[in-house]
Amino acid sequence: MVVAYLLGSIPFGVLVARARGGVDLRRVGSGNIGATNVLRAVGRGAAGLTLLGDIGKGALAVGLGRLSGASPTVLAMIALAAVGGHLLPAFAGFRGGKGVATTLGVILAAMPAVGGLLLLIWLAAAAVGRYSSLAALVASAALPVLAWLLDGRPPMVALGITLFLVVLVRHRENIVRLWEGTEGKIGQRAKTSNGQIVK
Repeated sequence: MVVAYLLGSIPFGVLVARARGGVDLRRVGSGNIGATNVLRAVGRGAAGLTLLGDIGKGALAVGLGRLSGASPTVLAMIALAAVGGHLLPAFAGFRGGKGVATTLGVILAAMPAVGGLLLLIWLAAAAVGRYSSLAALVASAALPVLAWLLDGRPPMVALGITLFLVVLVRHRENIVRLWEGTEGKIGQRAKTSNGQIVK
């Protein structure tokens, strides 16, 4: 679980944005360290690298747990530790992201069929609505149901419920903006903390 937390704490968004665009991601747009803010601040390539990194660290943490022969209960705890690392990263001042990509990573490793369907749901919702936050909420809402239908192990169902609640809480400001019609769409350019558009 400690290793999973440390893996989850790697702030790929911060590192990629700094390396590819010289941007302090925490001072741009939403201040979030995830791929959506990287896309707005730096571009598609950097966002893709961030997405792969955030998914990969979650998948690696749970994959290592599976290789060690961990029980479903321990795997669920490892998954939560990895997502917790992304939310409160030790390597980025405990100011993390919203956990969506890392959640996908841990689910892909723990329940591959569920993870694959979650990815498809996210892509479909993002294509239709053009809101990353809404796509994340739709996909995460499906997670407990899919975990119950396709896996059925109580620790995995509990993991699905917990991760859905985490995503819901982390998106509470996005939910307000969606309701008010002020939420930024995918690809919309980010602003710095003083209101300037990132070039």
